[in-house]
Amino acid sequence: MSDKNQRYDVVVVGGGAAGLSGALTLSRARRSVLVIDAGSPRNAPAGHVHNYLGREGTPPAELLAIGRAEAADYGAEIVRGNVVSAEKLSDGFRVVREDGSTVHARRLLVTTGIVDELPAVEGLAERWGKEVLHCPYCHGWEVRDRAIGILAVSPMALHHALLWRQWSDDVVLFRHDQPDFSDEEYEQLAARGISVVDGEVAALEVTDDRVTGVRLTGGTVIPRAALVVQPRFTARSAVLEALGLRPTEMEIGGHVVGTYIAADPAGATEVPGLWVAGNVANLMEQVVGAAAAGLKAASMINMDLVNEDTRRAVDARRTPFSAEAERQVAERVLGDRRHGLQETSR
Repeated sequence: MSDKNQRYDVVVVGGGAAGLSGALTLSRARRSVLVIDAGSPRNAPAGHVHNYLGREGTPPAELLAIGRAEAADYGAEIVRGNVVSAEKLSDGFRVVREDGSTVHARRLLVTTGIVDELPAVEGLAERWGKEVLHCPYCHGWEVRDRAIGILAVSPMALHHALLWRQWSDDVVLFRHDQPDFSDEEYEQLAARGISVVDGEVAALEVTDDRVTGVRLTGGTVIPRAALVVQPRFTARSAVLEALGLRPTEMEIGGHVVGTYIAADPAGATEVPGLWVAGNVANLMEQVVGAAAAGLKAASMINMDLVNEDTRRAVDARRTPFSAEAERQVAERVLGDRRHGLQETSR
């Protein structure tokens, strides 16, 4: 179909928690909404979503299915596909899909999320979201009181070790390829009962489809039931870069942990009419926070559209008649006057 018959108030790029929340909000506001979802949610490897009030422990795929059904009930259209590019127009955006089709959007909400880039250690990617974890608030309860390892890949390793100690008293910090700790840092670790293992980590040991240990390059295996890793969070920003936005690096403790797209607290970017929500704008956002961000962005988008609709209505009301319209009105007035004189003469 051409973009002439595919026009929407809002096109949402990305069908995760942020995108579906935004679509639900906008559809309930009686806006025409299209959600284009690539079908590759970041939390797909995880078994359950946590800290989502009212949906605690729901599998990620189930939560998304519920969200799609709710948004569709209010009229949102949801399609599977990849958006490869977008172009800013005078009256909105042209969005280009992988199959070459285009749609027109008065406003654009991008919720494409981030990619977790893992260290190059054998076995990490295969166990990601299972026994290889990064967020204690997402997964700490599930591995409580188990043997937990922390893989040091950044200066944040000490912080991660101390944090995860909250969920288990059996925590080992693998120094891997990081510099040695200071005396003060070693004292903190010792005070919390956290052991430090020198030497690079080569691979995970897996038995019966579960992580059972961490193998060093020298061959030593340290029994562990879970391994904590800090990935690099990279914004899925191709569509946004096509519109002139560039990812911003996020630093914690002088270390770059990833990239995101800068926006105001409601998700508005420096490109007029373009909003972002979820992890693409906030690397630390959990699922419930991403959903809230989608709601906030959607409400601001609707208000922006209301303002535009009002401006158009005022302009239409103020627009003077065309010359032809004025001629027709003048003829009607003159005809009425003539008719009135004829009636009077009688």
